[in-house]
Amino acid sequence: MSEAADRSSGPSSDAMPAARSPLLLRTARLVLLLAGGVAIAWLVREVGPGAIWSILTRLGWRLGLLLCFPFSLAVLLDTLGWQVLLRDHRVPLLLLVSARLAGEAVNLTTPTASVGGEPLKAYLLRPHVPLAEGLASVVVDKTTVVAGQVLFLAAGIGIAVLHVPPSSALVISMTLLLGVQVVCTGGFVMVQTLGVFGGGGRFLGRIGVGSARQFQHGLDSMDEWLQRFYRERRARLAASILLHAAAWAAGGLEIYLVLVFLGVDASAGDALAIEAFGSAVKFASFMIPGSLGVLEGGYVAFFKAFGLAGAMGLSYTLIRRLREVAWAAVGYVWLASLRARPPLPGEWADAAPDA
Repeated sequence: MSEAADRSSGPSSDAMPAARSPLLLRTARLVLLLAGGVAIAWLVREVGPGAIWSILTRLGWRLGLLLCFPFSLAVLLDTLGWQVLLRDHRVPLLLLVSARLAGEAVNLTTPTASVGGEPLKAYLLRPHVPLAEGLASVVVDKTTVVAGQVLFLAAGIGIAVLHVPPSSALVISMTLLLGVQVVCTGGFVMVQTLGVFGGGGRFLGRIGVGSARQFQHGLDSMDEWLQRFYRERRARLAASILLHAAAWAAGGLEIYLVLVFLGVDASAGDALAIEAFGSAVKFASFMIPGSLGVLEGGYVAFFKAFGLAGAMGLSYTLIRRLREVAWAAVGYVWLASLRARPPLPGEWADAAPDA
């Protein structure tokens, strides 16, 4: 048998690792989901299903209120944090809210490490915002969301040390995680200003990915927008960070309302600190779809650290999951209501130089 025939008789050694990678990723995600489900089942067993059911029934009709508010306030604040980045364009607020809900629904329900819905957000803004600029705004918005969470976590640690010894494992671990987030956020900003998108496209072109050249101008446009934004529009950047920090704080308001409805004597500061720590756990476990299991365990531990029952922490997380599903459904319903429309081919090439 000739060498050429031998090569054609099966997949090449170069293709086999590429084929294995998606399978390994899917397997890893499935394992993480199963592990998360097992962790939740164990927590329910330890806390007691009866205690959880008792808390949910005590909430009664207020559970419906918690599904709507204060998360609707968080959505509005997050959307305003994105809108301020796009102030040069007249984008209807309702469209921004809808695009955000649709993108976050994809992030929540698909194993894409909370980034799969980001390109969708930019796509849905057409024709109000050029696609390259919309994608760049989504990247900056994601950055300011994390930066806002850093501010919120710092405030949560400050509140916690009033009730928990600064030398406690909880405070120390959260402080270390805060440092990691600061470094990661700074590194993410630095990468954005170094032309990572255009450089990535040129690299793909050099290794033979022909389709990358088709989008090279759009990728370069993204880099130019990002560099100009970080250099010239720092006031907008600061405003976006503060709005997202306020949106994170709305989660603390949600915990506080749950405690008030249950007649628990707890302060709003405690609720804010618990939510700040929960957001840190979500950041650290971003590779796990929905932070399943990790978030539940974290809230049980945080509620206990502030002298509250672990059953309340787990019950709150289940309420949060129910709320996430409800709002994801809203995002998908709006997405499904859109009439299919053909892509606008000029969006990536409208500013390309003539050949």
